[in-house]
Amino acid sequence: MAKKPDPFLIDEENPEWTAEDTAKARPFKEMFPEQFAAWKRRGRPPVTTPKVHIGFRLAADVVEGIRAKGRGYNARVEAVLRDAIASGRL
Repeated sequence: MAKKPDPFLIDEENPEWTAEDTAKARPFKEMFPEQFAAWKRRGRPPVTTPKVHIGFRLAADVVEGIRAKGRGYNARVEAVLRDAIASGRL
């Protein structure tokens, strides 16, 4: 015997979407570009030259030595690499 739907969960102003409704759906940004542009973004503001994430392995003793100097080691490693590039050592 089929279970009757709960009348408190039926919302005639907001019917359940069908596959056809989903196929016709478009992103908010596309449908309302002015409102999308007016939204305040959360998080970090966009930068003109964003950093790039790379991954590589280093010897454990090198990592321990870098981290032993405390917080901000990413910036210190970047400074050392910039110096090496500028001086032609890298």
